[in-house]
Order: sequence, then structure tokens, then C-alpha cells
Amino acid sequence: MRKNVRIKGAIRNVMIATLIICILVLLTNLLLLVCNRKAGFLMLPCSIITLILTLVLVIGARNKITAAMIDFATEYSLLQKGILGELAVPYCMMDRDGKILWQNKTFTGLCLERGYTGKSKKDATVLFPELEAIKVSEPQELWKNDTCTLALSVDKKFYLAELRKINTDQSFKNSESPGLEDEGEENFLIAMTLYDQTEVRRLKRVNLEQRMVSGLVYIDNYDEARASVEEVRRELLIALVERKITMYFGAVDAIVLKVEKDKYFVSFKQKSLNNLQSNKFSLLDDVKSVNVGNTMAVTVSIAIGAGGDTYAQNYEFAKTAIDLALGRGGDQAVVKNNDNVSFYGGKSKSVEKSTRVKARVKAHALRELLLTKDHVLIMGHKIGDIDCLGAAIGMYRGITELGKSAQIVINTVTSSLRPVFDRFSVAEGYSPDLFVNSEEALEILDEDTLVIVVDVNRPSYTECPELLERSQATVILDHHRQQSGEIISNAALAYIEPSASSACEMVAEILQYLTDDIKLRPQEADALYGGIVLDTNQFTNKVGVRTFEAAAYIRKAGADVIRVKKIFRDSELEYKAKAETVQSADVFGKYFIMSVCNPDGLESPTVVASQAANELLNIKDIKASFVLTPYQNQIYVSARSIDEVNVQLIMERLGGGGHLNMAGAQLEDMSLADAKVLVRDTVLMMQKENDI
Repeated sequence: MRKNVRIKGAIRNVMIATLIICILVLLTNLLLLVCNRKAGFLMLPCSIITLILTLVLVIGARNKITAAMIDFATEYSLLQKGILGELAVPYCMMDRDGKILWQNKTFTGLCLERGYTGKSKKDATVLFPELEAIKVSEPQELWKNDTCTLALSVDKKFYLAELRKINTDQSFKNSESPGLEDEGEENFLIAMTLYDQTEVRRLKRVNLEQRMVSGLVYIDNYDEARASVEEVRRELLIALVERKITMYFGAVDAIVLKVEKDKYFVSFKQKSLNNLQSNKFSLLDDVKSVNVGNTMAVTVSIAIGAGGDTYAQNYEFAKTAIDLALGRGGDQAVVKNNDNVSFYGGKSKSVEKSTRVKARVKAHALRELLLTKDHVLIMGHKIGDIDCLGAAIGMYRGITELGKSAQIVINTVTSSLRPVFDRFSVAEGYSPDLFVNSEEALEILDEDTLVIVVDVNRPSYTECPELLERSQATVILDHHRQQSGEIISNAALAYIEPSASSACEMVAEILQYLTDDIKLRPQEADALYGGIVLDTNQFTNKVGVRTFEAAAYIRKAGADVIRVKKIFRDSELEYKAKAETVQSADVFGKYFIMSVCNPDGLESPTVVASQAANELLNIKDIKASFVLTPYQNQIYVSARSIDEVNVQLIMERLGGGGHLNMAGAQLEDMSLADAKVLVRDTVLMMQKENDI
């Protein structure tokens, strides 16, 4: 074996250099013979002896040098192996299938701790199931430059495993052993080193748990609740509510600071947040139990900001969360943990505000904003309805009364919208470019253009989401509860009032404060009145005092009830489709009913589906109805209830939203049968968990 070993490197270079020097000495001696024969002959024996001795030393010592090098390498290898064997860090060598070929004492001790002895310890995946990932054809995404890191766990200990490939192909090619053969595929071993991360993870967890989170608690109906009890008990009512808030957060060692008569700031450790979330913020129900003769139950909104890099950022998260909670109607908790938003509660009906102060303030703010712009683009949601168009028309009239130009963005005019849409033609005195599509709106948009969004607050649901991305000033007017995760950010003005019956009701109130003596045309008044009629289902759903006040204002402006009633008449095909939908409905869960609307031949199947869902509520003992219809490669779900079931929470679970008793969702990438199963299972599960 040693005969085949070659000397290389620095030692080989020194030996070659010695031979070259001897040869040079001999050549010098030959030159000396030519110049001076006597001196040359005297020098010749010395040169020959030097050359012979050098050759003897180089050639003769070669084997000894080789042997010494091999002995050194062996001793070094044994020393290295001994060091690895005694290394405090677990270390092992595996083949590509995870079979352990060699392991140090620390790794052996780790195996013995788990009770793995004998042959069982030969497979690393028995000890660490996570290593199965490297056995599945060595997925390339795990390896970078022949190294890989994995998180492993044993009992209550956690390790960071560093794996490194050691290529053995070259060794096989140079080997003269008859038992080794190159099979033409990559051969390698895997060296694995384990680093104990248990203490590091514990310290990280402790550090995270000790971080402070910020919270805001608002009493939703402070003035209304106080007004519902006799004067001598009003302070007692608020004192009991405040005591509930203080005791609830005091149980988690929180700091509670009253900043206004109905607003509180709280701060506590991150570890307590999980406890509050696990009981779904029971404070929401506790404050409702406070009763000193008040006819209206007190409700609160809770907002928690966590996961930020600084306390100030957590406070900003809390402010964003409280806006979401109030925008969704209050009586709920919203936790914003960095980019994740969670909702709790929100089962009760939004409390209607008897005062229109907020509408007046928003109208004045909108007026000031309009005066700074030259042009306005008004946009609603996709597949617009009469409430959407009526609100846009109302805003158009108010804007033009201020001397500003405005246009309405609409891409598709459905059959249900056509009777209203056709009344705003050139023949009726309207501009031919009153209505524009998305492409035209994007060309019109500039820095002096204000975008007003009505009847929707989700960017993806608008007629032109790109318009919002490019707009430098946006206003939101909507009556739907804000959804999780997707909101129109950086709005210059947002007026979201979930207690309002419709967007047309909100616009009717704003018009009364936007400017003096706005003159609505008959078709404009009809559109506004029709929007209220549609969203209240003929004034039977979500109707408050302000709804009738808005309807009275519109009626006085020239709306005609008979004309509006004609707008809502169905075609023969739509009427039959609605009847078939009602006839084929199935009851499930005793109190729920579901049906499917066949879209064949219908221009607006989603409208027919929503009408059918309203009709199904007329069945005795039914608490909620769900009608599904396939349309434009999606499954549209229309959900309706009277007052006992919050369908908005159900639709939010499916990615949609709406109101307590009127909501919807759009399901993608699934069949109609799968959608029915999904809706049914979601309703039954939420009923079982008492979430609706």
C-alpha cells in the first residue's frame, strides 16, 4: 500500500530542489574542466560524491519519509477522532438514508437518554422524526451549498441540526479495493452536529412574554345607556361598568388608565394576552350584565396592539384595531398582532345613534376636502345594486351643487339596475360622460382628482381597485362592517356607519349638511329612495329612526313610491327562478335553510338569489337562510336572518361580510356541491361553539 503512496506538497518540492542543486554543481564542474583542466579534475571527485550522496539520501529516505508521514497522519486522525469523540456537542456521521455510521459519546448519551440502544440507534430518524425530510430524494430546497439546517426536538429539548454533505465519489474512484465500485450516481455521507437551543428558546419566550402590549377600551353607548336610566343611578351605572373593566384587566396585572369619560387605556404583558383570547374576552358579556334599571345594555369595544418593535408601534396597532372594532359596530374585541388581525364577539346588533352630529361633522369635512379638488370620481362595488348607484347619484348631485365636476365609475349594468340607470341619459339633461368604465377612469385620474367610494370598504370589491392604488385622496362612505385584513388604507376621510340601513341613507343625511338647498331631481330622489327600500327589504330590516327621517327627506325632494315600486318588479324568468329556488330549499340544523339559484338565463342571478333568501325567512321557525348561485367562475352566497342569528359572522368565516342580518360571501376554486357542504358545516360548527 505504501508503494502506491506518493509524496507531494512542500516535502516533494524540497527533494526536487536538492537534486537540481546537485545537477547544477556537476554542470559547474564540467565548465571548470573546460576553463582549467587541473582545477576541474580536482573538483570532479567532490561533485560526483555530492551527487551520489544526494541520490542515496533522496531515494533511500523516500520510504522512510513516506512511512513517517503515514504514521503522523494516522496519529493525527486518531487524535482528531478522539477530539470528536469527546466533543461536548452531539456529532454523528450518517449515510444518505439517515443510518448512523459513527457517533461521538455525547450523541450516544443522547440516544441512551431516550432509551435507544442496540440496532434501534442506527437510524437517526427514530430519534429525530424531522430528519425524514432529508430522506425524500434529498429535496434540493433543503440544501444550500451542501449544507442544511433543521429544527429538531427531543422530549422537551430543542436542537438546531447542522447537516453537511461529504462527497465520497472521488474516494471510490481512487480506491483499489475490489469491493468498491462507482455506480455512476452521487455518493456522500452526512455529518450532523446538534446545537442545544432549549435555553435560547426559553429566554426568547420569556422575553416575548414580558413585552408590554397596548390596549384601548371604549364604552360604545355611553350617552345612550346613561339616558336609559333615571338620573340618580347614572353615575352608579358607569361606576359599575368601570369596576368591571378594572377588575377584568387587573386580574392579568394590567395598568388601567381612564383617559376620557368613556375611554380607557390598558397595558399588560404579552403572556396575559393568550389568557384573554382563550376566554374570548369575557368582559364583552360581563358589562352587559350590569343593570341598575337601565333599559339599554352597556357594550364596550376592546382593541389590543401587539407584536410591534416598540411600545409606540403597539399603540398605533391598538388605534387601528379600535377603528376596526367601531367600524364593525362595536361590542367586540380586535387584536392586531403585527399584520395579523383577530376578532372576538360582535354578535349584537349595532346601536343606532339618535343624533346626527357625526353625519354633520363628516359632511363639513367632506365639503372642505371637495373644495381643494377640481374633479371627483365616484365608485361603488362590483355588480352594483340600486343602493350603490343611488348613493353615487346622490353624491354626484351634492358635488355639482358645489360647482365641481364629477363622474361615476361603473363597468357592468345589470338588468336590475337598468331601469334606474337609463333615467340618467343625455335626453334627461345629463352629460354623456357621466358614467365611465375603469379604463377611462384611470386616464382621467390626476393629482387634483378625489375618489369617493360608496357602499363598500374592501378594495378588491370595488369597480376599479387600481384606482385606489393610484389615488392621492380617497373618501369612504359605507354602512357595511369593516372586514379583517383588507381595508382601504390612507383614506383622507372615512365615514363607516354600520348602524345605518343603507349607503343611500348616509348620503341623504350628508346632503342636508353639505350645502344649503340642494335640489334633487325626481330620478335622483327615486334612486336614493330605491336604495333604502332595497337594503331594508321594504322597510322591514335594519330600520331606525334616522332611516325614516332620511326617507322623508328624499320623499319631500320628489321621490315617487309608485315609480320606485316599478323598479323592483321582476321579469317572468326571474320570478320563476326565484320560485324554483324557494321550492327546492332544504332545512338543516332545525333552524337553517339552504337552496341553490339556477343562473341559467338570468342576467343578475345574485340579485335573484338575495331576493330568494329574503323569501325563505318567511318560513316558520327558520332563523337564517342561505342561497348559493354560481356566477362568473365563483359561488356567490347570500345569507339572511331576522334577529336571532348573526349571519355576518358566518360570512366572515367564509371570507365575506355584511350586516348582522344581511351578508354574503364569494367562494372560489370549488364546486357547488363542495360550497354547500362548506356553508352547512360552518353554520353547524359555529352553532355548536355558540359563536352565532
